[in-house]
Amino acid sequence: MREKTEAMLPAVAQVLDAPERLGVLQAAVPDMSVPDEDFDGLARLAASLFDAPIALVSLVDREWQWFKACIGTTETRSHVRESFCVHTIAAGDGGPFLVLDASRHPAFRHPRAVGSPPFVRFYAGAPIVLDGQAIGTVAVLDVEPRSEVSAKRQSELQRIAGVAASLFKLKDEARRRALKEAALSREEQRLAMALDAANVGSWLWDIRAGTVSGNGAMMRMFGLPPERTVGAKAIFSAIHPEDRIPTFSKLRQAMAANEEYDGMFRIGTNGRWLLGRGRVHDRDSKGAPLSFLGMTIDVSDQQASVNRTRLLLKELNHRVKNTLAMLQSLARQTLRQTSDPAEFMTAFAGRLQAISEAHGLLSDYEWGTIHLSELISKQLLPYVSDYSQQVELHKDEILLGPDQAVGLGLVLHELATNAVKYGALSVPTGKIVLTARRVVEDGESVLHLTWTEVGGPPIREPRRRGFGSILIERSLDKIIGSSVKVEYLPAGVTALIRLPL
Repeated sequence: MREKTEAMLPAVAQVLDAPERLGVLQAAVPDMSVPDEDFDGLARLAASLFDAPIALVSLVDREWQWFKACIGTTETRSHVRESFCVHTIAAGDGGPFLVLDASRHPAFRHPRAVGSPPFVRFYAGAPIVLDGQAIGTVAVLDVEPRSEVSAKRQSELQRIAGVAASLFKLKDEARRRALKEAALSREEQRLAMALDAANVGSWLWDIRAGTVSGNGAMMRMFGLPPERTVGAKAIFSAIHPEDRIPTFSKLRQAMAANEEYDGMFRIGTNGRWLLGRGRVHDRDSKGAPLSFLGMTIDVSDQQASVNRTRLLLKELNHRVKNTLAMLQSLARQTLRQTSDPAEFMTAFAGRLQAISEAHGLLSDYEWGTIHLSELISKQLLPYVSDYSQQVELHKDEILLGPDQAVGLGLVLHELATNAVKYGALSVPTGKIVLTARRVVEDGESVLHLTWTEVGGPPIREPRRRGFGSILIERSLDKIIGSSVKVEYLPAGVTALIRLPL
């Protein structure tokens, strides 16, 4: 039996305020003010061991003693000034602290519980120690003094305090684990939402069970119902028949070599292209794969872009060959018609520019179709000072293909060049009137384009047909059914162009 005296009182505040002790207490039991029925059994066991009317399982912070479980009182806390348990903690030796008769003990004559109801006389407490710090006690109190307490009872009380410490430790670990699991669950939910929003399919193939668990994006990609788990057979059956065996072979190869699977395949029902990546998630003791984890991305747009690029490259190669042949012919014919090098360069450069303008427009539209009005403005702008005043256009909405655009571009260039030299664009008051109409002939669409020069000097038909005139008439020869007829009327040149669309 041990009793402490007033000599230890100065040590009490120092122990209670110790940062290490308070840190362990607050980290292990952040909700110390809330009673916990899980400790009721320990309080009852301590009361029964001492045949005492009051028993406590409590925690002690800097200012209050909090009752996590109690027998024989309705209080939930006590100020440390009125506490017996602070002395148990301050003792610091880990053993029980005893007060046989508080009315005779100099340190406990004045606390409220001694001088007024319930008139406590006897106290026995054992510290609850976590991580080397006393954070609370298991204690019993009685209104009757006692003469002694056997060593066995003291040892049993200390053992109950040890059980309380273990329970606090377990509950703290469970709380921390629950927080981690909740955080992990939130993270998984955020990841699942992000994958779904980004249309990224995630999946886990249980190889032995023959099932695949996937998110909503995964099921949508494969054209399957939104169930989270489906048979692996349903997944493989959704793959395009031509891609099914190669895909499965790649998966088997990746599993055997413990490498990452990476492959593209089509879905049979909609033809969408998917990119799949993944690897074995775990294996059994013999090394056989148990599950395969992966993700799938819809790459249909990228694949279409790749195919479109391939087609454009083929088209470009075709156009380059045709253009080179055309340039060779233009160079030869231009050189035949002009003996002056400077004149040759001017004429040839202009024709090159006409082809370049048409090619530039077609390239902007990926060698698809271009608007007639854009081609006209590209070819005529270099030859007029005020396009809106000198070019009058009456048109239907006409789209031209590559061959039509290049050929018609050369025709317009030659007509504009002649108009600048001899016709309406050689004087400030002259203008070009263009009328473009789509008509249906024998069930096919045909462009009728009329070029009319007005306001220029009087025109006479040239005695000799130059290469420009030939080029005007022959530039559309590649397009079956096309024709260009030029009339040299006194009021101005008129060109009648027929071009199947």
